[in-house]
Amino acid sequence: MQYTFSPLSLVNALVIAIGIGVCLLCFFQITASRHLKKEVRLYFQIFFLLILFYITSHLTRQLLDGMPGDAVRTAIYIITFAEMISAGIMTHVMSLLVLGESKLEKKTALGIFILFYVLLAAHIAVLAVCAPFDLIYTFDESNIYHRSSLYLLSNVFPALTLVVDAVLLIVHRKKIEKRFKIAFWNYIIAPVAAIILQSFSQEIQYIILVTVGASVYMFSVIVKSQNEEYEKQKMESSRIESELHLASNIQADMLPNIYPAFPDKPEFDIYATMDPAKEVGGDFYDFFLVDDDHLCMVIADVSGKGVPAALFMMASKIILANNAMVGKSPAQILTDTNAAICSNNREEMFVTVWLGILEISTGKLIAANAGHEYPAIMQPDGRFDLIKDKHGFVIGGMNGVKYKEYELELKPGSKLFLYTDGVPEATDAAKALFGTERMLDALNVNTNAHSKDILQNVKNAVDGFVKEAEQFDDLTMLVLEYKGPGKANK
Repeated sequence: MQYTFSPLSLVNALVIAIGIGVCLLCFFQITASRHLKKEVRLYFQIFFLLILFYITSHLTRQLLDGMPGDAVRTAIYIITFAEMISAGIMTHVMSLLVLGESKLEKKTALGIFILFYVLLAAHIAVLAVCAPFDLIYTFDESNIYHRSSLYLLSNVFPALTLVVDAVLLIVHRKKIEKRFKIAFWNYIIAPVAAIILQSFSQEIQYIILVTVGASVYMFSVIVKSQNEEYEKQKMESSRIESELHLASNIQADMLPNIYPAFPDKPEFDIYATMDPAKEVGGDFYDFFLVDDDHLCMVIADVSGKGVPAALFMMASKIILANNAMVGKSPAQILTDTNAAICSNNREEMFVTVWLGILEISTGKLIAANAGHEYPAIMQPDGRFDLIKDKHGFVIGGMNGVKYKEYELELKPGSKLFLYTDGVPEATDAAKALFGTERMLDALNVNTNAHSKDILQNVKNAVDGFVKEAEQFDDLTMLVLEYKGPGKANK
């Protein structure tokens, strides 16, 4: 067989080579682009692989065209069949992109999906039936490819799919951005012009040229949109991060954080820390003088995490402090705080609270517990042990709850340790809990240590236990060392 080369055949080869190269570049660009939405990346990967398969199938058929042998003829039949199916699936994938931008209701989208798959199945069935009888394409005795009388049937599915896309673009034109509509219309209309041109000159592959060009344009428009959306999200994330950082600073400033807290009160020493699991936390502590002889101490844990818990925490802290400053007893403070919170708590959040008021001159401590952790106390020359005090219901959990209080006597040298459940419930990588026993062991490492050092011992023990595991809950602790009125006289 003699091969004849013409300027048109060279142009055709160049078009095919450019199409293959562009499709490969686009595919690698899509794969490397991490800013694209997952489904959009997948659609375009499949889309350009199909175009690549379509072009290479076409090229392979042309290279085999005219070569003798039954094996060659069988190969050309299979390649041509696959080429025509890939053309149909290509338009279907593009339709998925149009549907994605149309933002249709689930029922409508499902109906269109079913229609697409019915058309695709019919397309494959028609090709499978017609191929053995040479109704769509045939090969002469020299194995040269020719179109048959029913060749138009090979384009029915792609054409109908493009019609459906056109209808979607018209019906949902208000939901789709202008640049997307231009890109989609370009992909729908351009092949029609290419088919017309192809009828005058089969040597130049206008279909390949137009398909690749329209696809790349549509890809560039969507990628640009996705990158813009990513940049907006990045800016929004940066703004939120900045606001959360500011909120964290505001929250930290709301808690007592200047030590020594009461330099003119040598009768006691107090120190507290709060390490939120997120930027802002739901735990809080507070301590303040109700009068010259009474110190109020509070430690609490709000349900939930993050910003909602932080807002609820600040409201609870203010309500508790306001009730304490008018001279109420611990039980009455919790009762009135619960009533105030329950009166407007549509989100049904709650907070566990331990609140105690120390009479500085005598060491008498009156406390009430609203569902909070047991405090730990160390008497002079002793060890820290838990005080299994009376628990009331959580604040905000139910209206009308009455709280009870109890009394402890602190002697000079006694120490009181308060904490939230983030300490005993700290979890390691194996999901084991730190527990109260390890907590007490850490407290008793050096009972003569300064209040700050005692909290650091516990923090070190928790960190050593948790290691690389993520902090799950806020970690809040408070230590009071009662030195007694003798310190004041000295």
